Amino acid sequence: MSEHDHDEDDYRGPAVVFDQRREILVEVVLRGHFEPIDGRFHWYGRLNSHDEVTALADGRRAEVVLRTPEGEAVGTLSDPDPWGRYRITGVGRPPFPVETSLTA
Repeated sequence: MSEHDHDEDDYRGPAVVFDQRREILVEVVLRGHFEPIDGRFHWYGRLNSHDEVTALADGRRAEVVLRTPEGEAVGTLSDPDPWGRYRITGVGRPPFPVETSLTA
């Protein structure tokens, strides 16, 4: 693996996705950025393919909580890709640490 394979990921690793009915251990790749137009942080990524996530989403958008070792946040599952990896998006504090210092 080269040093540049994943340098745009803000978080890559284990997570738990859950709703009121179940918790599912998954692997995720997440990124995010501050959007100056609305003044909020937008985060997004993909959950690795998992039969229980497919059952949770049930072919529709689903609001869930995503928890990583660094935090948790509410997100929305939507549109699986051809490999069954569901997209997740959220706005506000992400479930991973974000650089907050300004550099000159």
